[in-house]
Amino acid sequence: MLAITALNAHYGDSHVLRGVDLALATGTALGLLGRNGMGKTTLIRTLMGYVRATQGRVLWDGREVTGWAPERMSRLGIGYVPEGRGIFGNLSVRENLVMAARAGVDGQRVWTLDRVLATFPRLSQRLSHGGQQLSGGEQQMLAIGRALMINPRLLILDEATEGLAPLIVAEIWRVVSEIRATGISTLIVDRNYRAVLAHTDRSVVLEKGRVVADGSSAELAQDLGALARWLGV
Repeated sequence: MLAITALNAHYGDSHVLRGVDLALATGTALGLLGRNGMGKTTLIRTLMGYVRATQGRVLWDGREVTGWAPERMSRLGIGYVPEGRGIFGNLSVRENLVMAARAGVDGQRVWTLDRVLATFPRLSQRLSHGGQQLSGGEQQMLAIGRALMINPRLLILDEATEGLAPLIVAEIWRVVSEIRATGISTLIVDRNYRAVLAHTDRSVVLEKGRVVADGSSAELAQDLGALARWLGV
């Protein structure tokens, strides 16, 4: 589904991504790991078109999409839940969800408003509340629900559990498991490396903008020496 080859990106004079290669097969889950500042969010933002790639290629179903604008990437069927959530505070919960609603690229509407609300019962009790009136956990549920309303082929989650209470974190991971079970591909960034490894098929580790590991999440979870070296755990 997704193939990134020799991707480079800069912030001004700072060379952030250095020849990153990454592949994601249809229906699979990929974890993106690394300490803070290693390039994880930059990689996602470059993939989505928010940051300009200075070298390399991004392919979607074999078609080059390098440098496409974020709205064009979304129309390919990519749902993006950014770090910080990006909720529209002046819109109600219902409006935040409905504004994103559309059929998937196959014309199907598997994820409807009713299904999102069934997945996140808390949101059904707050449909008329403004986005700014929600707790952090509720905002995160809303951000994920909004991404699902585009009926994505790929869902990208960037730090979906950051700063949330343990019970809410457990709820988010439960939903991630449900989403995976529907066949949606997922790309997950999260500081909880154990949870990432438990909810993905493969994982890629970034260090100073380079891929230093790419393989089975189950195998990486058993390699305590590698985890300590690359993640500082």
